[in-house]
Amino acid sequence: MALIMKYIDSMHHYMEKYGDPRTKDWPLMSSPLPTLALCLGYVYLVKVLGPRLMENRKPFQLKNTLIVYNFVQVVFSAWLFYECLMGGWWGEYSFRCQPVDHGTTGRAMRMVHACWWYYFSKFTEFFDTFFFVMRKKSSQVSTLHVIHHGCMPMSVWFGVKFTPGGHSTFFGLLNTFVHIVMYTYYLFTALGPQFQKYLWWKKYLTALQMVQFVLIMVHAFQLLFIDCNYPKAFVWWIGMHAVMFFFLFNEFYQTTYKANKARREAAAKKRAADLLLQQNGHTVANGTATTANGSANGAVSNGSLVGNGTGNKAADYYVRGDLPAEMELTQRSTTAGSSTHAQ
Repeated sequence: MALIMKYIDSMHHYMEKYGDPRTKDWPLMSSPLPTLALCLGYVYLVKVLGPRLMENRKPFQLKNTLIVYNFVQVVFSAWLFYECLMGGWWGEYSFRCQPVDHGTTGRAMRMVHACWWYYFSKFTEFFDTFFFVMRKKSSQVSTLHVIHHGCMPMSVWFGVKFTPGGHSTFFGLLNTFVHIVMYTYYLFTALGPQFQKYLWWKKYLTALQMVQFVLIMVHAFQLLFIDCNYPKAFVWWIGMHAVMFFFLFNEFYQTTYKANKARREAAAKKRAADLLLQQNGHTVANGTATTANGSANGAVSNGSLVGNGTGNKAADYYVRGDLPAEMELTQRSTTAGSSTHAQ
């Protein structure tokens, strides 16, 4: 216990010596422990306690709550983006090398306040996950989601404590812009199914997030090769943070969108093959192809069409995965509600 207390005292001494004096008395800034406790509490709540409490309950709908919440997040993110611009990135900061401005007036303090409010915004984003849990959307509470939201407040705390301003605020500038787009998407989703036709760009939102992390990596790591009066520790901190989340988001993108595309293409090929079988004088039902007089001609099993030994062009196309031009033309000319179209 004495060793723990000694470590805590040493940590506080380090904070006092190297921390930015402008933020030391601001809420949650005196020590990293309250922020760490809130982050750990968040993980426990969304992964353990929340699902346990909701296990035997019906999911909450929360439609109006989600509309208000996402609208507020869009406005909040837009304000933070504007403050980051006015605090330095609009014409004053250098994208090549930007030391921290330790002034106590004007733009310098405007950026310091923007940094703290950006830190605060990371706690408000916990409600993304709380609402998923309350609505029993367990698939949304993924490892990526929890790691991302659970790490961000702790990560940003160090920036506000030691370097509130300068080079690393580029991270916040990009992130607030991405959040404007992201919460706009969530807002349209919450408004109801009549807005679904406007949400075709979902996968591009994930791509935008990955582009964000690439830009942050390049912007941070360039300081390893040039002389700049900015702490190298924070170069690594921000850069590696971006690297980690780039690979996590990329894995999510590959798993979600590429796998879904492959499934859709496989389903389309099967429907087209069934259509050609029907056009050749067969009817298709429950995966079995029969002739008009009822005799067995072939059956689909495990992705292959197994027949009675007679050649069948549709079967050959189905097994190879090819779609001839006439099949595609037929598929386009056949309405989705046709009674002869295999569902």
